[in-house]
Amino acid sequence: MKEVQMARLNYLELPTADIGAAKRFYAAAFGFDFVDFGPTYAATTSGDTDVGLQADGSEKTAAALPVVEVEDLEAALAAVETAGGTVTRPIFAFPGGRRFQFTDPDGHEIGVVQPG
Repeated sequence: MKEVQMARLNYLELPTADIGAAKRFYAAAFGFDFVDFGPTYAATTSGDTDVGLQADGSEKTAAALPVVEVEDLEAALAAVETAGGTVTRPIFAFPGGRRFQFTDPDGHEIGVVQPG
């Protein structure tokens, strides 16, 4: 049996109705600096656990989306499915790499990313 690698939480994506208001709030409350990745998405780029703001109604999740970083996305997808997770968004590319999303047995939606 292949040993599962230790993954780490590297990102938290927050759905928002008003990206400008959300950016102002987090900047004022915590000093976060955001980089815009289009008109409906902005993120901190500290290199630590970053925060993304998703304002695209067709892309945003119902709740905060924790994102776990892995080295091998396909292996992580297979492990999630074997463990009983349900894929809600198949592997897709974005400016920071590739990722997929799933729900765990309790219904929590989680993203998994392979940077690149």
